[in-house]
Amino acid sequence: MQNFRFENETKIIFGKDTELEVATEVSKYGQKILLHYGGGSIKKTGLYDKVIKSLNDNDISYVELSGVKPNPRLSLVKEGIDICRKEDIDFILAVGGGSVIDSAKAIAAGVKYLGDVWDFFDGKAEVGEAIPIGTILTIPATGSETGDGTVLTNEEGWFKRSMSHKNLRPKFAILNPELTYSLPDYQTAAGGVDIMSHVFERYFTNTLDVDLTDKLCEATLRCMIKNLPIALENPTDYAARADIMWSGTIAHNGLLGTGRVEDWGSHMIAHEISAMYDLTHGATLAIVFPAWMKYVCLDNVDRFVQFAVRVWNVEMNFQDPKETAFEGIERTKEFFKKVGLPVSLSDAGISSEKIEEMAEKCTKSGSVGNLKKLNKRDVIKILNMAL
Repeated sequence: MQNFRFENETKIIFGKDTELEVATEVSKYGQKILLHYGGGSIKKTGLYDKVIKSLNDNDISYVELSGVKPNPRLSLVKEGIDICRKEDIDFILAVGGGSVIDSAKAIAAGVKYLGDVWDFFDGKAEVGEAIPIGTILTIPATGSETGDGTVLTNEEGWFKRSMSHKNLRPKFAILNPELTYSLPDYQTAAGGVDIMSHVFERYFTNTLDVDLTDKLCEATLRCMIKNLPIALENPTDYAARADIMWSGTIAHNGLLGTGRVEDWGSHMIAHEISAMYDLTHGATLAIVFPAWMKYVCLDNVDRFVQFAVRVWNVEMNFQDPKETAFEGIERTKEFFKKVGLPVSLSDAGISSEKIEEMAEKCTKSGSVGNLKKLNKRDVIKILNMAL
């Protein structure tokens, strides 16, 4: 286990009707806010009306900015930055899923920065002072509600990049599992795979002597394997929705990665698919991860054997441990397929045409991943395996 510092100051407010507490939390940080959200879903469910009433009842003024899309766009972020400067906004409330929260973080980072906010994503600048943000989560997936990172797509060239800074971590996150009842099956499934993928990025490591976090990762994965099909079968099962929502936070709040080198190669590859084809993030991960697992498995076969045995209950083949490892990978792929996601590029209607371009963009700044360092040639091979 490596040395580490763990710090996560986001206040979690979890449970039924907790969205009614939003004004109490917002008022601790500001009196004029940017209300940031996506499209019509929060209005259809009645969440929008509850938030507006809470703000009005507590004399908190607000300016609205809607229109966040999956794979949030730089152009809307720049519009939000302009609004915050013009209206003297002192807090951002993000109501929605990870895309809304990531967009809010990018706005928060850019308001007091004199340059182009994309500089943060291009590695040309580091975030300084940022406007505080809070969230009401409606889609468990990205873990952005307690994370310090954000992912953004630049429409000029369709680059998708991430960045992080401690000042971007939300001050509070309101998590009511009931708000996820109305999610379409595809969003529920894609969110579930996103959650599992965040665990994978921590679990598949070469770091030794990390037994506690290994078991925390395995417990989170087994929780998702149990509860995701239940939520798809019965969308109003509170227990399943609650476990999924809390797993999403645990998977990406930094705890599972403590003391270990994380990977993130698969996410970098998946980002290029999302940027190029505007495919849902969870779906791209369902495509990439099985191929990545097969490609890197023999670089640390013991870890993949452990994954197969402890997570998927694969019977250990002592004569040929590789077979045990590959069976775990196959069961992962079958689970993704079972919950209704594409597990190959062809499933998503994607050909080999842009593979080299995606690999070039993915490795533009150097190799990606850590369990096995991946160069452009490696990424091309993985994407071809994913066809």
